[in-house]
This record gives sequence, structure tokens and C-alpha cells, in this order.
Amino acid sequence: MMYSSRRKPVLYFREERRMLWGKCTIYKLFGLCMVLVVVSLLWLQLSCSADMASAAHHNQRDPQPPPPACPTPESQSSAVDDPTWGPHKLAVVVPFRERFEELLVFVPFMHKFLNKKKIRHKILIINQVDHYRFNRASLINVGYMESGNDTDYLAMHDVDLLPLNEALDYGFPEDGPFHVASPELHPLYHYKTYVGGILLLSKKHYHMCNGMSNRFWGWGREDDEFYRRLRKAELQLFRPSGITTGYKTFLHIHDPAWRKRDQKRVAAQKQEQFKVDPEGGLTNLKYQVESRQELTISGAPCTIINTKLECDQSTTPWCLLS
Repeated sequence: MMYSSRRKPVLYFREERRMLWGKCTIYKLFGLCMVLVVVSLLWLQLSCSADMASAAHHNQRDPQPPPPACPTPESQSSAVDDPTWGPHKLAVVVPFRERFEELLVFVPFMHKFLNKKKIRHKILIINQVDHYRFNRASLINVGYMESGNDTDYLAMHDVDLLPLNEALDYGFPEDGPFHVASPELHPLYHYKTYVGGILLLSKKHYHMCNGMSNRFWGWGREDDEFYRRLRKAELQLFRPSGITTGYKTFLHIHDPAWRKRDQKRVAAQKQEQFKVDPEGGLTNLKYQVESRQELTISGAPCTIINTKLECDQSTTPWCLLS
């Protein structure tokens, strides 16, 4: 009995401890869960605050530029009205037929080149759309007639010749015609009387020459006849000086293997090609403008003037080839 009475309190004490421990475990789990929830909320709040502070600090160090504003008419006109560009405006007259690969290169190249030199300009592509042979001189005459009153000088410019030297002068040729593609710089033609490729002259001087002769159908010789007109008008011809790039001054992009020139000469044409045309030029030019198209090629604007020339076959039967 003594042993049993001694054991009972011990057994009772152990059962009470188990009951108390079970009650404490439930409360502790609940409290632990609450602590974890609070800690989690505090951690999320602190981490979000830190990210926002870091982003703000990053933006202060590397601020993003505002989106570019669209150009307004005022900003566009301010560049045009810049007095450093000078009062003159150039009409780049390009006689043209079917050489679209070269045109895609020429227009953006020349627009960028002239803008860099602050030359006011517009590019006129005189596109011959009739069934006659190509007539470079007559197309340049058309370019003069269609260039508008906003231009005061011309560039008789081949579509396959690109200036590579930025020192070349495209400014207003006040003293007389300026041959940009001079014989000592042109990659192909080196004779002294050559005035083709690129020739600048004021509209006044071009009118004094009565333009170019309309008798030259097919390729070549029209610029040699124009050299005689310059001399007859007593105009002094100027050429570049101080250019050290030699025959690498220009890039000639015409591929004769891909696009051959019309160099055929009939008998009557052979006899007439070296003669001076004393009366022909602007005074007997006949043409029709079929349409005008304003184009932009790689951001560079140009005007396509689709032109039909007229030919008097009684005087120049070689405008057609049998």
C-alpha cells in the first residue's frame, strides 16, 4: 500500500504535465503562426520600399531623355531661313531615262552632300518618256524651263557621278560657269575642252548661251558643242583649284557592261555632230510635261518631271533608229 500510494502521485503528476504541454503547444503554434505572418508582412514592405528607393536613385543617376518632339513648321522653316545658307538656290537638273538603280543612290547622296555644305537646292529628275533616242541636252533645257522662279542657278548633273571630296564648290557661280567635274578630276574624260559631268552656271548665263543644242540624239558630243557656246557668249570658264584627290575626286557608278550607252551614229549624224548649232537651243525647244511626281528616296526629296520631247525628223532624222 505504501508503494502504491507513493506511485500514484507520480503517475498523476506525469498526466498533468502532458495535459499542460498539450495546451501550451496549441497556443504556441497559433502564436508562432501570427509572428510569421507579421514578419512576412514587414519583410515584404521593407523589400518593396528598398526596390522603389533603388529605382528612384537609378533614375536620378541616369535620367531617361524625353521622347523627341515632332518638328513643327516653325522649326523646319528656321533651318531654311538660316542666313548662313546664303540667298541663292540651286536647281540640280538630272537628265534621266531608266537608270533607277543609279537614281536610288544619287538622290540621297546629293541631298546629304549639299545640305552639309549649306546649299539650298532642289533635285529635278527630267525623265524622258517618249519613244525617241535619249537627248541629254534637250532634257537639260527642259530642266531650265521647269526649274521655277525660286532657283537662280543650275547644276547640269549626270546621275552616275558622285562628288567624294567635300572641298568641291557647289556655290553660286557669280563670275562665270564653274566646271565641277574638270578634266584633271573626272575619272574618265581628261581633254581640256570637256565641260560635261557636272557644270554649274547661273540662269542668266545659261540664257545667254540659248541653252544647249537640241540636235544631239543619242549619247555624246552635246557638251562639246556647249563649250563653243560658252566661248561665243564670252563667258569665262572656272574650274576647281586646290583639290588633291585627283581622279578619285568622284565616284562613277555607271556599269557599261550592265547598261550600254546609245553610241550609234548614222551617216548624216556623223557629219553634223561636230558642227555648231547657231540657232537651236531654248528658242526651238519643243516638249510636253506628261506629269510631275514628288518623291522621297531615303528621306531625300526630289521632283520627277516626266517629259516627252518632240523631234523634227526633217532636220534631225537620227532621233529615230531603224
